[in-house]
Amino acid sequence: MKLLHTMIRVKDAEKSIKFYTELLNMKLDKKKRLEDCYLYFLTDEDGTVQLELTHNDETPKDGYSLGNGFGHLAFSVDSLDEFSEKLNSLGYKYLYEPFDLNGKGSKIAFIQDPDGYEIEMIEKVVW
Repeated sequence: MKLLHTMIRVKDAEKSIKFYTELLNMKLDKKKRLEDCYLYFLTDEDGTVQLELTHNDETPKDGYSLGNGFGHLAFSVDSLDEFSEKLNSLGYKYLYEPFDLNGKGSKIAFIQDPDGYEIEMIEKVVW
């Protein structure tokens, strides 16, 4: 058994697709119309994981409530320094700036997507 995808609802599909493709290097794999919504399937660089963005026809004016059960998505990066340059060049900001997680050089940082979903960026140090 393997995890196929994670689905999140988005208020502005175009803005969200731009965020995930430009900043996080995901690729728009397919778009599907259902009776009451559009589904956008984004795939990671390795083609191993998909993120499904759902844009409902009747989207709440102020977007969706994220509730208190959802934590965050997590992505790995080779270098948080390089990612920081890209983040800044595209006009995005960190929610939590990069910091050393365990005293051994592994760093993490957090960003938010256009709908407020938190995303952990992880730079793992290989010994």
